[in-house]
Amino acid sequence: MKKSIQDSLIEVIRETLRDLKLFDHLKEDLYLDFPTDSRFGDFFTNIALKLSKELKKSPRDIAAAIIESVKQNLTKSDLNYYVSQIKAEGAGFINFYLADKYFYEKLQELVTKGPDSLRLNKGAGKPVLIEFVSANPTGSLSVAHARQGAVGDCLANVLGFLGFKVKREYYLNDEGNQINILGESVELRIRELNGEQIEFPEEYYQGDYIYDIAKEAKKNKIKTGQLGDFAASYILKIIKKELDDFGIKFDIWYSQKELGKSGKIEKGLEALKKKDYLYEQEGALWFKSTVFGDDKDRVVRKSDGAYTYLAPDIAYHQEKYRRGFEWLINLWGPDHHGYIGRIKSAISAFGHNPETLSIIIVQLATIFKQGKPVLMSTRKGQYITLREVLDEVGKDASRFFFLMRRTSSHLDFDLDAAKKQTSENPIFYVQYAHARICSIIHSNTLSLKEATDLSVLKEKEELALIKKALQFSSILNICYSTLDPYMLTVYLQELSETFHKFYDLHRVLGEDSVLTQARLCLIRGVKIALATGLDLLGVSKPEKM
Repeated sequence: MKKSIQDSLIEVIRETLRDLKLFDHLKEDLYLDFPTDSRFGDFFTNIALKLSKELKKSPRDIAAAIIESVKQNLTKSDLNYYVSQIKAEGAGFINFYLADKYFYEKLQELVTKGPDSLRLNKGAGKPVLIEFVSANPTGSLSVAHARQGAVGDCLANVLGFLGFKVKREYYLNDEGNQINILGESVELRIRELNGEQIEFPEEYYQGDYIYDIAKEAKKNKIKTGQLGDFAASYILKIIKKELDDFGIKFDIWYSQKELGKSGKIEKGLEALKKKDYLYEQEGALWFKSTVFGDDKDRVVRKSDGAYTYLAPDIAYHQEKYRRGFEWLINLWGPDHHGYIGRIKSAISAFGHNPETLSIIIVQLATIFKQGKPVLMSTRKGQYITLREVLDEVGKDASRFFFLMRRTSSHLDFDLDAAKKQTSENPIFYVQYAHARICSIIHSNTLSLKEATDLSVLKEKEELALIKKALQFSSILNICYSTLDPYMLTVYLQELSETFHKFYDLHRVLGEDSVLTQARLCLIRGVKIALATGLDLLGVSKPEKM
């Protein structure tokens, strides 16, 4: 497995902590971060500060001891060739300074090997199933679903790039009460179309799309008992087209109705019963989820014989493992937070490690237009849909803006900002950097050499740009460890800003052919990082703007 220099340095630090008998005192994961100010090196760790609380010693003294031991361990490693200095600075931070030759070598490798040089084979072919969006087929996709879609699809791209074997799945809740209400909503609209005066219930679906379905059902003479399925199928076609235009292709569409027909729900409950994890009380069937840390036991079959939502979900997740997936990732809305414990309990009951199920709660998004939030009401159809956002700002801006905040944070999406063709618009700013580089490369008349003397790149802006381009793999590592692609949007904006600053101060195509070759190599490396990042975001990379 290819390792980043960060991972390699972390291994050396771990070895050092073991040598100093400090490793067992470490209560948190060890990591190296990028300093916000380049004067403080290329990486830093606050490990000495963390250990000082545990050891009740000065962080500066702990840092000095760690640095001395790290230097000794580095002499046994190839890293010694690249680490120029290690310093204890500030309140006890340990800062690592890398030699320029490391960056020159890595830049040359990036340009020679292309995006493959940026890959960290974290996954080694491990099969992963990411289930996301999974909206009920009762209406067009909302911006909440759109945000889940952007996050899930980008995360799948990142994990695939990192060596995982990823499949995307949409769980289709195509039966139950919401489908019945959908059918009844269509039936009432058909009666209205036939001239009846109808008092429409508040809890029914009231969007204009129900009239469209009613007209289609009436034309096709759909029977009353089939209206729910007809409407769900009609809406599903709309959802698939919206997702396609949004750049999302699902590998699997998994039907709850088909799951019910297969008998797997009954088999799943029977398996839990044999393990003595089910019991009956007051005519209902209960799952002993408290055995696995849930705050209370859960009903899986009500006293009237109907299943709760949990019963098919238990069978569905067991089916995911049966299909050979070793890591399950679910993206849910904030209203499902309380559901995490019971699903984790269910997979534990079947003998699976609950750590093989990762559940990401994606917070809601608010759409702003002309400085005002757009109100939402699903059943009345008074909400901004994904289709409206796509029509207004396009796929690229939609995807980028939906990814611009941590999934754990609420997102404010400004439609007016997303339409601007200026540097104030983040996606425009990033794409313009890519197009600008393409223009420079296309206007070059020199024949590009494979081996270039990069040591002539000495300017502050040149070195800053090399270092920023080479942070790409570390940023993906953060996306992987946090299961959040948000940092990729931040990084691409920072890389674009660093490039624009460099270009404003330095000519790429000049009279000095050696320097020109070096700077062309530099911007080619930046172009590879930008293009790869945009690909992972599912955003286009224009060569002209």
